[in-house]
Formats: sequence, C-alpha cells, structure tokens
Amino acid sequence: MFTNSTILITGGTGSFGNTFVPMTLEKYNPKKLIIFSRDEMKQWEMAKKFQNDKRVRFFIGDVRDKDRLYRALDGVDYVVHAAATKIVPTAEYNPFECVKTNILGAMNLIDACIDQGVKRVVALSTDKASSPANLYGATKLASDKLFVAGNSYASGKDATRFSVVRYGNVMGSRGSVIPFFMSIADNGNLPITDERMTRFMITLEQGVDLVWHAFEDMVGGEIYVKKIPSMKITDIAKAVAPDAHLETVGIRPGEKLHEQMIGEEDALYTYEYPQHFKILPAIHQWSEDPARINDGIKVSPEFTYSSNNNKDWMTISQLQAWIQNNASMVGKI
Repeated sequence: MFTNSTILITGGTGSFGNTFVPMTLEKYNPKKLIIFSRDEMKQWEMAKKFQNDKRVRFFIGDVRDKDRLYRALDGVDYVVHAAATKIVPTAEYNPFECVKTNILGAMNLIDACIDQGVKRVVALSTDKASSPANLYGATKLASDKLFVAGNSYASGKDATRFSVVRYGNVMGSRGSVIPFFMSIADNGNLPITDERMTRFMITLEQGVDLVWHAFEDMVGGEIYVKKIPSMKITDIAKAVAPDAHLETVGIRPGEKLHEQMIGEEDALYTYEYPQHFKILPAIHQWSEDPARINDGIKVSPEFTYSSNNNKDWMTISQLQAWIQNNASMVGKI
C-alpha cells in the first residue's frame, strides 16, 4: 500500500518513529517518508542514520501550528500521528501544555489532513486512554474521540479516513521500567510501586505491525488493540536482577495498578480477531457496519481487556531472553 507513496509521521523522532521509519522503508519502499517534529537536535541525530537515503525527509514543526501542518502535508498520502505530551507527571504539572499538544494538536491535524486530501491517518493512543485516571489519559481519550469523529467531517468516495491504534509502554523504550531497573540493578535494591501491579508487554516491532494492519484494514473510526502478553512487576524486576531486594514504594499519583486497553463501557462495540481486538465507533451506527466488523466475533457485554485478566503471560525467562537479544537498544529510543 505504501509503495511509491508519501508518508508523514508526526513526532517521528520518538521511539516509535525510530522503528517505524526503517521497517517501512525496507518493506514498502515509499517515494518519500517525512519526519515531522519540533526537536531539531533529535532530527539532526536521526538524520545521520538515513543520510544516504533520499526518501527520508525532515520537517521542523509543531502540531499546535496548523499553518505549518498545512505546508508539511502538501502531497502527503498517509499520516501516522505519534506526537504527544506523554509523561504522566509532566502532564499533571503542565496541564495547559498537555491539552494544547494532545487535543488541540489532534484537531489541527484532522482539519489539515482533510483539507490537504490525505488518504488515511492512523493515530497512536495508549492504555491510559481507557478509563483514564490522569490528565494524559484524559487528553488521549479526547484525542481518540476526535479522530473517530473526524470521519464524519470528511465526505465523499476519496475522503480522508481516520483510525486509532492503542497499546501501552513499549518494552525497553525510555518510558518503560526495564531500562530503569537495569540502570540501578547493581545497587541490590529495586523499587516497585506495588507487588500486585501488572503491565502489558509489547515490542516496538509489534506496534509497527499493528499500525500497518490498521492502514490496510481500516474503513474509518476503528480503534485497534493488539493481543499481547502481561507480566507482574515483580517478575519484571526478577528478570532484570534475580537477586535484588524488592522495596515497595507505593503507587504514584495518576498511576494504575493494572493497565487497561478495553473497558466494559466499550464492550458493546468491540470485536475479537485472531491477533487483535477492534473497538468500533459508537456513533452513526458504525459499530453495526459489516465492512467494519468483517469476520470479527463480538465480545461479551462484560468484557474487559486488562493486564491482570489477560490469558497470555510472559515468563521471566522469556523476558530475560528478550533483554539479552536487545540489550544494545534498551533505553536508547
């Protein structure tokens, strides 16, 4: 689908962009892949990796700036929206800034994509958008709703289509607990928030695969949730430092005991597939659309998809093997 097309990724210098770009270049050979972000130093560092690839372009800009988005989206076929203010404490202490990027930025992008004739847009969401307990999650829930409803604003056969993919912290990324545990493992003590805590485990490569699938499958308004394993926080700690003493320090403000991808309120509109779930739009009776449902099986009305009620669990040895194979990249992106 992406072959000989032009793709733009907002927030493209982040963890996801640094994986999406090389994987997409290799698999699809697009005509142009534009990294749109506001951090010139991250762009400079990322450009070194692709200095001999003329398909990769860099565009300084901010999703808060609609005029800049209009310029950047000229001639673009597909957009991945990865730009966000996403660190939970940062959002709590800077709520106005979080809203400007995550909500107003989403509105700007939706308008600009429709007006510039972009074909399809996939926005990255988070587990924190499901039954949000902090400002970051609340803004991402609002963003998800905006992208779903954006399909109502684009009409016609060739109208812009919007969908969302949702997953939690990526294994080994700067925002995950694994590099943090690794950095202090020699101390002999690892702080854990609560021994009951569980987390979903997903790799960046799995996240990219889900985005690719969304582009191929979407009709418009779907929220895609990949089936991934869970792990107890205590087992993550044991995988990193088997002999370390675990010290319980308590849950931080806005932090959940378990991650949730699909809440009971979405069960009425959720369908299950072999590798993922789809939350279909509640508006316009789109959740009853055969094209959106395809071969999905409707989940039970009481269904939830949380890290503590998951059917699939990652073992300590499996995580240790992953860390060993990816040690050079843990905490670097």
